[in-house]
Amino acid sequence: MRIKNALTKAAGMAAVAVGVLGLGLPVAASASAPINGPITCAIQTRNTGNYVTAVGGGGRTTDVIHTDATRIGSWERFMLIDSGDGSPNIHYGFLTTNGHYLTAVGGGGRTTDVIHSDATHLQAWEKLSVVSLGNGYDAIQTIDGHYLTAVGGGGRTTDTIHSDATRIGTWEMFRFTCGI
Repeated sequence: MRIKNALTKAAGMAAVAVGVLGLGLPVAASASAPINGPITCAIQTRNTGNYVTAVGGGGRTTDVIHTDATRIGSWERFMLIDSGDGSPNIHYGFLTTNGHYLTAVGGGGRTTDVIHSDATHLQAWEKLSVVSLGNGYDAIQTIDGHYLTAVGGGGRTTDTIHSDATRIGTWEMFRFTCGI
């Protein structure tokens, strides 16, 4: 399911699910936001078709992300939460399964110490935009305008993600499966 459609159509179901599960996760309130609640998505690399994994379910500053998963498990699920900042490119927090946000260290532009998953509050470095590319693919843009790269196209457990791309190539393309 395309990310924009999924965010619009499934937001109500996700908000109900969050309420039923009693997770107490924040729901952004913004008149300009296209969704009124969070939605859970898996993120797949374009080149290898592997899934992005928050190692250990999140809460880490080293060995944070892998791109070698061949199926969707709990560590491959991210809850996208509208940041409510009303920016032209809607920013989301990517919440891991254990309640931590992904952080683009320094706002992006890095090839080492790129992503952390230990943030417990949605601040500027935890905001990411999803840029629709058509044909079922999206790019993930950091707060400073760089794009996330699945190094080698995916399929890795070390040196997995960079945040220094200034243009979108195949390594910067991801497929989102939402409403899972």
